[in-house]
Amino acid sequence: MQRLTIESIARYVPFNVLSDTDLGKAANFPYATINPEEARIPVPDARFDWLCDLYKPASRVPAFLTCIDITGLTAGASTGAGLGNALLSHVLAVDGTFQVVRAFEDAEVIHVEGDVDPLRDIEIIQTELRLIDIEWVEKHFDGLKRSGRSLGNNSLADKAKKEEIATVEKIYKALTVDVKDVRKYEWNNKEIEVPIIYLVNLSEKDYIRRKNKWLAKIKDWIDAHNHGDPLISFSVSLEERLAQLPDDERVEAQKEPGTQTALGRITQAGYSSIDLIRYFTCGPDEVRAWTIRKGTKAHHAAGVIHSDFENKFVCGEIMTYEDLKEHGSEAAVKVAGKLRP
Repeated sequence: MQRLTIESIARYVPFNVLSDTDLGKAANFPYATINPEEARIPVPDARFDWLCDLYKPASRVPAFLTCIDITGLTAGASTGAGLGNALLSHVLAVDGTFQVVRAFEDAEVIHVEGDVDPLRDIEIIQTELRLIDIEWVEKHFDGLKRSGRSLGNNSLADKAKKEEIATVEKIYKALTVDVKDVRKYEWNNKEIEVPIIYLVNLSEKDYIRRKNKWLAKIKDWIDAHNHGDPLISFSVSLEERLAQLPDDERVEAQKEPGTQTALGRITQAGYSSIDLIRYFTCGPDEVRAWTIRKGTKAHHAAGVIHSDFENKFVCGEIMTYEDLKEHGSEAAVKVAGKLRP
């Protein structure tokens, strides 16, 4: 099963709330945690729940999102401030990023910059990530250019290397000359980007009433600088309160206007932002969701279950969730002629 790493970078990261763990040390001072924490978060899916109700399996395995929590950035981290490059080195291997910023006032909760200004925090994050990108590109670009001097024009390997050099040069120009987020530059379909989802942590009062003085400003900033990136508002204080309730009371509490949890939406947004999808295997022993990339061929999709399935793949019989739900059983789907070879 392929795993996704989504990194959270912010002053106050609601890692424990999102992951339903106590891995991240919550403390009212900067750098309460130094080493990154990792958790696998179930991806909510009404289809999976329905399938479990139908098959009543002994084992239930949903899709998961692997989330890594990293302590908050500070201005100058790329040059060693705060936890410096020890922190930023964890950024390079992720598939996507949750950028969590605080948009509520609370005298009891210290902000590392002294006051609350989510626009400034977003700018700091973007600047530091751009600077670490520049450092990485500069480190590798000289070596690539030296190796490029001896390249020819005929072999596929030489042409691929030249494309790599051209791409890195384009990245360097975007970062240093145009001062742009590399993700928002003009790329062809051979080049990929790392998505960012902006999470805005509100007070419970502001979240319930859907009003906050920063939200419109943050949306305007995203539209101007990183157009198309999603913004999701949530409230750690509300999520913590809901998490402490028994299941039945949690359901009742969310019937009040504006009190619905945002955690499922956040998890699903992270999962789908890097083109992950899932298929299901079902039976009385187990109902399981298998994660694959969108566009994966059938034999590669089978390979996430076992390598033998990929290597010796001939065909598979599948049915859609919609057909199974409509007809009620595998046998009825087959009788209806909806089973696909």
